[in-house]
Amino acid sequence: MGTGIEHGWLPDFLLINGEVKSGIAFFADESGIITRFSTAGGDLAKAQRLKGRAVLPGLVNVHSHTFQRVIRGRTEWRNQGQRDTFWTWREKMYEAATRLTPEQIYQTAKAAFLEMLLSGITTVGEFHYLHHQADGSRYSDPNLIGKLVIQAGKEVGLRIVLLRTAYLRAGYGKAPNPGQTRFITGDAATFISDTEELSAWVKKFDSRGEAEVGVAPHSVRAVTQAYLLEIADYARQRELCVHMHVSEQPGENEVCIQEYGISPVIWLERMGLLGPRFTAVHAIHISEAEAGFLADSGSSVCACPTSERNLADGAVRGDWLLARGANICLGSDSQIQIDLLEDARLLEYHLRMQQLERVVLDPPVPGRERLSQMLYETASKSGAKSLRQRVGELTVGKPADFVGIDLDDLSVAGASPETLVANVVFSLERTAVKEVYVGGRCLVTDGRHPLQESITAEFREVQERFWK
Repeated sequence: MGTGIEHGWLPDFLLINGEVKSGIAFFADESGIITRFSTAGGDLAKAQRLKGRAVLPGLVNVHSHTFQRVIRGRTEWRNQGQRDTFWTWREKMYEAATRLTPEQIYQTAKAAFLEMLLSGITTVGEFHYLHHQADGSRYSDPNLIGKLVIQAGKEVGLRIVLLRTAYLRAGYGKAPNPGQTRFITGDAATFISDTEELSAWVKKFDSRGEAEVGVAPHSVRAVTQAYLLEIADYARQRELCVHMHVSEQPGENEVCIQEYGISPVIWLERMGLLGPRFTAVHAIHISEAEAGFLADSGSSVCACPTSERNLADGAVRGDWLLARGANICLGSDSQIQIDLLEDARLLEYHLRMQQLERVVLDPPVPGRERLSQMLYETASKSGAKSLRQRVGELTVGKPADFVGIDLDDLSVAGASPETLVANVVFSLERTAVKEVYVGGRCLVTDGRHPLQESITAEFREVQERFWK
């Protein structure tokens, strides 16, 4: 039973309902849920003063592969005489995935999650497909690694939705190669029973309700039609979110056309899989009509621009998608850079480079801050919608997940209420992120996490041992 104890905060600037305001305190109950906002003098006096701070909603990272943090900086050269592409990068990634131990995956996840939290990310969707041992055999606990990743998220303090990835084959007519054997679950019934076991474990493990499970058929090329439909039906019955890589590369479209005679988006639409619980990750190589299918169905599209530029994937057509009212969210994907605000600005900047025009995604509504507000929402509120989480905005009845920005940091110094969000979206450096709260608990203070030194040292040792 609750005690009625509240905790409140009073920053210089507060982003609520799309506006930056001053002189407002907000309060949360002991479970970390926002109960009220107040301008009353007595409430302002008893709230914790966050002097020199702007408070904004915590960021939501929709698409993450934490284990890929081990290969950061390890793939940035070309093999002699070979054209380097996403597909050649993938072979290097598979080689690392084959060798990682459960303990190394756990330590790497902690490091990646810590880096996320320090950048203002408070919720993550972990697209998890390292299920088995290196030779493909199952652990005695088939969810061993998934549980370790969830434990890593909880240890750092993030909210986590573990998106259990369904993977059956290397592609249409292709047997798995050695680098993929850890991913494969040979039939949908086993995948579903494993997912059920993990969901039951999560409910017992996480008393605060900050960890959940979703499903993620890897891609059209990695599953058969029957396998996919069985898993989609299970997700529908359990009301789970469904995430899937879609049209990241032209080669994916070509293989789908070879197998089904149509592109991935059209095939998914005809199978009845698009809808408010579905997120298409990447969705780069699509037509304007396919952007309409995604938007009109209520599906989300998760762009990962920092990763997509590194992998030479291409640029998401945010202009087509937003013109149809699509929900665009963001992910760090391969962890080459963990900075969701950089992803937000790249959503716009990539189109500026292509179209030789500025402010391409500016919504057709009044106000100078409309583009910045929309881009901030792609990194927060829109991500919450994709993961079906009640976060991403500061409002009564939702968790107090928020970021404290230092208004004296040089990257945003001089920002006014009218320009604050633009300064944050287009110019903020990580040095400005001073406090991060999840569920009303302060996990980052003055830019540091209490486990920062130990997690960093552990990960440094993982890298030294792994790359020997």
